[in-house]
Amino acid sequence: MSTTTGQHPVEHIRAEVIDQRQRTVSELFRWRTRQTPDRPAFRYLVGSAWESVTWSQTKEQVYALAAGLIDLGLELEDRVAIASSTRYEWAVADLAIMCAGAATTTVYPTSIAQDVTFIVRDSGCRVVFAEDDAQIAKLREHRDELPEVAQVVTFEGTADGDWVISLNDLRARGLRRLAREANLVDDRIDGTTEEHLATLIYTSGTTGRPKGVRLPHRSWTYEAAACAAMGILRPDDLQFLWLPMAHAFGKILLLVPLQVGFETAIDGRVDKIIDNLPVIRPTFMGAAPRIFEKAYGGIATMMADEGGAKAKLFDWASGVGGRWVDAQEAGRRPGPGLKAQHLLADRLVMAKVRQRFGGRVRFFLSGSAMLNTDVARWFAATGMFIAEGYGMTESGAASTVTRIDRFRIGKVGWPLSGTEVRIADDGEVLIHGPGVMSGYHNNPEATAEALDEDGWLHTGDIGEIDDDGFLRITDRKKELFKTSNGKYVAPSLIEAKFKGICPYVSNFLVHGPNRNFVSALVTLDADAITGWAAKQGLAHGSYAEIVTSPQARELVQSYVDTLNDGLNRWEQIKRFTILGRDLTVEHGELTPSLKLRRKVVGETFGAELDAHYADS
Repeated sequence: MSTTTGQHPVEHIRAEVIDQRQRTVSELFRWRTRQTPDRPAFRYLVGSAWESVTWSQTKEQVYALAAGLIDLGLELEDRVAIASSTRYEWAVADLAIMCAGAATTTVYPTSIAQDVTFIVRDSGCRVVFAEDDAQIAKLREHRDELPEVAQVVTFEGTADGDWVISLNDLRARGLRRLAREANLVDDRIDGTTEEHLATLIYTSGTTGRPKGVRLPHRSWTYEAAACAAMGILRPDDLQFLWLPMAHAFGKILLLVPLQVGFETAIDGRVDKIIDNLPVIRPTFMGAAPRIFEKAYGGIATMMADEGGAKAKLFDWASGVGGRWVDAQEAGRRPGPGLKAQHLLADRLVMAKVRQRFGGRVRFFLSGSAMLNTDVARWFAATGMFIAEGYGMTESGAASTVTRIDRFRIGKVGWPLSGTEVRIADDGEVLIHGPGVMSGYHNNPEATAEALDEDGWLHTGDIGEIDDDGFLRITDRKKELFKTSNGKYVAPSLIEAKFKGICPYVSNFLVHGPNRNFVSALVTLDADAITGWAAKQGLAHGSYAEIVTSPQARELVQSYVDTLNDGLNRWEQIKRFTILGRDLTVEHGELTPSLKLRRKVVGETFGAELDAHYADS
């Protein structure tokens, strides 16, 4: 059994940030507003224009809403749900809930009415923040099943003045209460402890009913302080936050600014990420691997389509950048020849690539799934390093993070200072530290299964630790499968490899438990394949007609052949089917954080999978 605590050589200097951290998120927020009251805190869209608010202005809004919640009768640890997409009001509502001593229950806006009802009922929410009429409708549909919900507060929906009130109504109520009791919110903050519940996040889950992860205040204040202690974030940074704040990854990116003090631009519209980057010009951004894969695939495809001198220059510059990254990874000083080539490649190609992302990105953060190593290496070659992190909702989001100046591509770095990671005898990754949850809500059996007597979290992931303490995740314990020939296959690893090889892929599901060979289901990215189709005489075809055409089949086969060249014989994809539509969250085939729900996909497309083995 191997263990790593993996602290960066200089991080012990910053350990006092963790030791001296605030007890609760509400204390941390209040501390930040006192430290830098006039610095910008958030940037958000009003119509088509971006507006900024300072920390002191944010405090005024948060305190008013917190007082309104207290006036509604909320007590310590009462649950309040937020059913909304990522937006500034989500951030303010979340902070207000915690400043009122209550706990935020997160709800994905894409959740169907039955799932929303389950989460709100199981968590015992007394108040729900609902983004719009669509979210209100889900609550009204099952109102008789939600007797504990006394009030719904809507960001931009229709208020009825009774069960549903507006955000302004709640704010006005809070201001009236504060006029009578000026210390109301500060007293509630002072009465909240680090073990009080701060957040209840229901894991989207790849199988079965979601479980409510109970994260106390100490989980978040530790995570924020430990991220700050790495020293890669600065007060003058500008974060672009679009990730779902109902997800632990998005949530921690909302709280780290409280510790460090930088500004965050918020816009949760995924289809506007590319448009927003050159406008916001962030210095860093977090994203799921799919975003990086899509960006890489788009640029690589565009260069290939250009052909000629441009394509050759791009390939040359990418190669030079790759050798530069190899030297950094190995701890070597690049020689004068490589330095000169790198300087030229950067000026001619890579600087122009960075401009597409706003021109100021110092690094990206990647989490929630495995990132393809070729994609990671290419981004590093452009001068926009992707710091991979590893963790889960149950560990308070981040448990390990790649350090920018000490990294191994394909590995997820060292643990945060104060966190231990251990590999069990069966290869499972175990985590111990202040960020770990207190348990699952109303589910002692699941809690006992996940947390052992010594407080070690059993993650369900398979991994390994190298001699330098770097952690590598290989697959989910429950997703490893054995073929009928007795060979084990790690599907996630193969899927990540293919996404780095094929710029047209959207989703790739590897299948083969108890079968005599491995097969796959493939979906293609609509934007990428449409551009390709125009050059194949298929410009007027529908998406389904394009992806099921013989030309598309031949295209994908060429990439599968390349993939197979790098796999063991028993891992190779012998047959595949290109589906006529992409996998979606709405169909339940992807989680809201874009992870594959293998069981759902296997059931939905069972006939296609069975057809692969019909004559075997």
